[in-house]
Amino acid sequence: MQGVSAADCICKLTNAEKPFPKDKLLSIETSAVECHHSIQSAKVSEEAALRLGLHKRLLQLQDDVSALEREDDGALYGAVSLRIIELELAEILQLISRLNRTHDMNKSLSTNISATVQQLTEELKQLEEFDHMQVVRKLQESKHLHTRLAQCQGELQATPPPPTPPQGTCHQSHLAKVDGPRTYTITEYGTSYPYGSWGQDPKPAPGKENWYWLVALTSSDVFANYVLQYKSLTALVAGVGSMVVSIASNNPTTNTIQGPNVVMYGDALYYECYNSPSVCRFNLTSQQITTAPLPPNSGVNNKFPFCHLEGCYIYTDMDLLTDDSGVWVVYTSADHYGNVILSQVESGDVPRLGRTIKTSLHKRTATNTFMACGVLYATRYVDKETEEIFYSFDTHTGLQRYDLDIRFKKMQPDVHSLNYNPSDHMLYVYGNSYAVSYEVIFD
Repeated sequence: MQGVSAADCICKLTNAEKPFPKDKLLSIETSAVECHHSIQSAKVSEEAALRLGLHKRLLQLQDDVSALEREDDGALYGAVSLRIIELELAEILQLISRLNRTHDMNKSLSTNISATVQQLTEELKQLEEFDHMQVVRKLQESKHLHTRLAQCQGELQATPPPPTPPQGTCHQSHLAKVDGPRTYTITEYGTSYPYGSWGQDPKPAPGKENWYWLVALTSSDVFANYVLQYKSLTALVAGVGSMVVSIASNNPTTNTIQGPNVVMYGDALYYECYNSPSVCRFNLTSQQITTAPLPPNSGVNNKFPFCHLEGCYIYTDMDLLTDDSGVWVVYTSADHYGNVILSQVESGDVPRLGRTIKTSLHKRTATNTFMACGVLYATRYVDKETEEIFYSFDTHTGLQRYDLDIRFKKMQPDVHSLNYNPSDHMLYVYGNSYAVSYEVIFD
């Protein structure tokens, strides 16, 4: 070992400060992010929706009990009313059970989060004594610089993005599965109107991206003259805050709604015109109605409805559909032997039928149809608990299939309306007064 000369000076540096616990700070940041995600859990909003829904159901039950007390005839009316009240009580008990489970989960979540926040607060106070040299600020600046550097390197190595696909192009393939239900609720009308439709606008007006709409056939289970709009799914489930947009003052009358197969697209309602083989378009902003007539001899007024072995769904001669490319209409005629005809409804100042495709599917063998990614799908009744998507027609290739065998669980025996929303990949079903939604899975 080389010796130290007299000219050399050796200094020993002793750091009086404790080293900054960087790992501890990162751990606190991770815990804070986890708390944030927990607080934003869907369970919290679900409890609010359940509370509103329970309140609405209790008010409806109170009204029904009061009506029974006033009008009980001691005979058939009283028996029927008691049965309705019994069903309402069963629904309320189910809702209370769901609410209790959700409340208990949220209570446990709140307790855990409170304890975590208290612990994080104490740990942050302990870290304050280490930050005399602004270590935290420097650490954040360093992380920001690293992020910017990674972005720059990525941009230099990135390949040019592919060209933007034209409007209406669908990236999904064929339908593989229907999952759910995701939503299952009775509407604010209770069980008064079994036929109707609901959903979201795939091409909403600005500010209405989260809105939902509902049409119930309020006259003879066939006709309607207004649409309800809700600013959120919570409001629809609870049956509160609906905004009524009237199509006409009378029901039914010229150009009001006939049949349950209604859709909304581009802030306009599309439906079968009353007593006419035409598609009606009601603009919700201008409240003007324009029509697109079907070809001569097209079925109307219950001539070619959807059916199953035990019966037919009345006034379903026409079915309006939406997918990525816009609005379509399903119908048929005696000239085509009752087989399904599919036409695209072209937009403009006045709508008109554009591209038209004739299929070999007999309309009465199906219970409903919907479009997804340019493919027409048809359903049929299996039993009271099961519906099957059995048929498809690919409008791109012309290929027809009758062997899909994609089944999904029904919450009510009947599917009175069914439509696909390409924006959220959900199927919206209305049947026996209930609004139900399912998630569509593609392969």
